[in-house]
Amino acid sequence: MVLTAQQKHKLKKFIKELEACKAAHTEFVTVYIPQGYDINKIINHLGQEQGTAANIKSASTRKNVIDALERMIQHLRLFKETPENGLAVFAGNVLAREGKTDVKVWSIEPPVPLKTRIYKCDKNFEVELLRDMLDVKEMYGLVVLDRRDASIALLKGKSIIPLLKTHSHVPGKMKAGGQSAHRFEQNRALALKDHLKKVADYMKNEFLMREGIKGIIVGGPGPTKHELVEGNFITGDVKKKIIGIKDLSYTEEFGLQELVDKSEDLLAKEEIVDEKKVMGQFFEKLAKDPETVTYGEKETKKALNMGAVDVLLLSESLSDALIDEFEELAKQFSTQVKIISTETREGVQLRDLGGVAAVLRYKLSA
Repeated sequence: MVLTAQQKHKLKKFIKELEACKAAHTEFVTVYIPQGYDINKIINHLGQEQGTAANIKSASTRKNVIDALERMIQHLRLFKETPENGLAVFAGNVLAREGKTDVKVWSIEPPVPLKTRIYKCDKNFEVELLRDMLDVKEMYGLVVLDRRDASIALLKGKSIIPLLKTHSHVPGKMKAGGQSAHRFEQNRALALKDHLKKVADYMKNEFLMREGIKGIIVGGPGPTKHELVEGNFITGDVKKKIIGIKDLSYTEEFGLQELVDKSEDLLAKEEIVDEKKVMGQFFEKLAKDPETVTYGEKETKKALNMGAVDVLLLSESLSDALIDEFEELAKQFSTQVKIISTETREGVQLRDLGGVAAVLRYKLSA
């Protein structure tokens, strides 16, 4: 799954809050509940841990652990069942160093399904699983082929994940005379057609329904790659996902790496194409019909409060508090929110405009 900018912002803020908490001893409780796991079993397990915690020698640590477990148990009882993606829960006395008591509990349904069950008691909350979710990358399908071989893989971040290889039955060139030469070429053509159809079927099976596929890149030496893409082998839904065709010197593993190397510019553009598009629309309206947009914190907030904002554009350079404030306002009026990075020229321009802008639903009267 690919996280939206809003999901990333929420998760980053949640992690930051947990990381700010430190315990003097191993008394912060972290629990990860996998998707589909019975939440009542977790509650029972935490009750057993309370009994174990009664053996802790330090009176203050013993009290803090038992209190944290109790707060977590009470919190989990509010859930009828484990949320769809699982649940991450954290509890502890955040004022332990001052010798006071303020036991807090946090929980979040992660944007990515949890597969791992964890119970941990430590000086810090365990947030690595959540942090890993921020690193989930959009994926691209990779197809490298010639007349003899084809390799299909995924590109996830910088990692190439091979999915499958296939070999054709296209015979090599050989000398043949008369009618046998003609028949031989017919057989080669039929074998090539079967090869391309098989590759197209694999592409459909591997890429069409897989979540997170941003595009497919096809490459290889010679004309076979064009015969695959331009012939009637690939279904329309899969063909729509093809974002580039590259000439290569190799196939198989070397070919996959070469394809990625030769597609860096294409991949970089694809990763930011959505925000470049929405920012392009904003600047086009600003130039041609400036009354249909607004920018600046004060002006945009005024338009939001009037319910006039269709799309709210927020720079990632803004403070968490300001982003949260604008998101809350936007929610009241069903306004779409886009958090824009500063990695593009348009994103830098938004930052320099004050970091806040909007496309309006209607023109505002002066």
